Amino acid sequence: QVQLVESGGGLVQPGGSLRVSCAASGFTFSSFFMSWVRQAPGKGREWVATITTGGARIPRTYYADSVRGRVTISRDDAKNTLYLQMNRLTPGDTALYYCARGTFTTYDYWGQGTPVTVSS
Repeated sequence: QVQLVESGGGLVQPGGSLRVSCAASGFTFSSFFMSWVRQAPGKGREWVATITTGGARIPRTYYADSVRGRVTISRDDAKNTLYLQMNRLTPGDTALYYCARGTFTTYDYWGQGTPVTVSS
């Protein structure tokens, strides 16, 4: 069955960096657009970034305005793994980060999430 398992979350100081990962299994990872979505405490889910499929082309990436220029979504199809590199983190980035199969706001599978806390 489809499984998405996030890892790499943790506590980081404001201005710091963190990379979270998502290990995918149970489907042909390279054939699907993938996304990161987050949910801050007491708030609804917020789309963060989407990456298209690659194949012979470089995948295209899309970002929410709130993170553009500070985060990079990438994928390693050989490892069935999705990444989110986050830089210049602020307390506003504190959230549970989910890996999702799909694009923008349309997903069919989610992971369990990995927590990111930005605090001094």
